[in-house]
Amino acid sequence: MRALLLLLLAATAHALHFYLDANQKRCFIEELPTDTVVEGSYRAVEWSEGTQAYATNPDLGIIVEVTESETYDTLVKTTGPPEGRFTFTSHDAGDHSICLSTNYTSWFSHTHIRLYLDIVVGTTKTDVEHDRTHVSGLASKVRDLNVKLEEIRREQQYQREREADYRDLSEATNARAVWYSVAQIVVLVATCAWQLRHLKRFFEDRK
Repeated sequence: MRALLLLLLAATAHALHFYLDANQKRCFIEELPTDTVVEGSYRAVEWSEGTQAYATNPDLGIIVEVTESETYDTLVKTTGPPEGRFTFTSHDAGDHSICLSTNYTSWFSHTHIRLYLDIVVGTTKTDVEHDRTHVSGLASKVRDLNVKLEEIRREQQYQREREADYRDLSEATNARAVWYSVAQIVVLVATCAWQLRHLKRFFEDRK
């Protein structure tokens, strides 16, 4: 069973948790501008019948696959431990599919997994607490401002790309409409000419 969730586009973190059965894949759709860094972290716990609780299983592996929805290019494909991280950079603007599944292959397995997922969209910020031991408070504010300006620049670039796509689509639609109208006029003129010729012959035959 595949579920798709459209995540809001912003340089923010998306934290959620969901449940996953063996042989099940869960996918999320992230709409991204070009050259956007996305960092994800996950933690999976498995239901234990013995303890009647969720617990970490070292044998459990999490498969992470990231593909561009339009080109189907694979950006990430890896199998990691129950707790791990992944990072990728979008090559083109558009939807990106982030899919997670387990390494369990038995079709008769009834294992239930609870998976926690955090996704951060945008340029990864430097550790502020670490930097404050080396730089002044003013330098920290300047760095934060630069990060926000970069986020605004990427958003503007994405909007320009979307506007260009809409403009090209509109121009193509208008061109097809013009040619369709021209074709209609040609057919109408041809039909009128044929009818006039037919009427002329009809009246000539009556004489």
